[in-house]
Amino acid sequence: MDPRDPAVPGLLRRGRIDVTGRLVDASNATLFGTISADGLEAQCVYKPIRGERPLWDFPDGTLAGREVATFLISEAAGFDVVPPTVLRDGPFGPGMVQVWVDTDDERELVDVCSPRKVPPGWIGVLRARGDRGEPAVLVHADTPELRRMAAFDIVVNNADRKGGHVLAGTDGHLYGVDHGLTLHVEDKLRTVLWGWIGQPLPDDAVEALEKLRAGLDGGLIDTLGEHITRRETRTLVARVDALLAEGKFPEPSGYGPAIPWPAF
Repeated sequence: MDPRDPAVPGLLRRGRIDVTGRLVDASNATLFGTISADGLEAQCVYKPIRGERPLWDFPDGTLAGREVATFLISEAAGFDVVPPTVLRDGPFGPGMVQVWVDTDDERELVDVCSPRKVPPGWIGVLRARGDRGEPAVLVHADTPELRRMAAFDIVVNNADRKGGHVLAGTDGHLYGVDHGLTLHVEDKLRTVLWGWIGQPLPDDAVEALEKLRAGLDGGLIDTLGEHITRRETRTLVARVDALLAEGKFPEPSGYGPAIPWPAF
């Protein structure tokens, strides 16, 4: 089922979840399964709140709530980055349920490679050394949709934009997943998408920010308040205002690492 099918949100809210497996590499309980209702069926990810590990630097609310909040922000602004996501009861209690995204393995957007093998037009972010001391560079593509994702990550203060969280869907759309570490009141932006530092925000990202700002004044804050704290919603407003005033991609704050570890 296409993640952007209009029937997906309703299916996620009311469908029956059948868990069929677990993503073992995830640090918190991340279950895979199918969701079905009224003859419709889709694959989904289900992250029960009871499977979350406590984090000292994200003590408020739940990771599931932050995932839902980022989806609401993406939709309200028109960034269209996060797959449909809801908070609901499931086989192991309340949790985040998100439609599964089938990926195009032939379409890479972030990579680590030899400096001599950087694809034409790609942007280098970090130079490093491999296990045997060989030079390597973290790079990403330079595309409009990836720029939009980078702008979105600034808005939600994403502390965990790994390369593996950037998905090229088989439907041709770009998706971002795993947004549990977002919307903190402190600047925690950690991302592999630093290639546009100091460059102007693209026009479509500015339009999305303006639309989001209007939505925050129009009641979105109350909806987000069901998932994150009031202080976090106030900081979100301030972050949007600052981005609109600056009009460009920021530099790393210097508060903690700028790139998540591992990068994938």
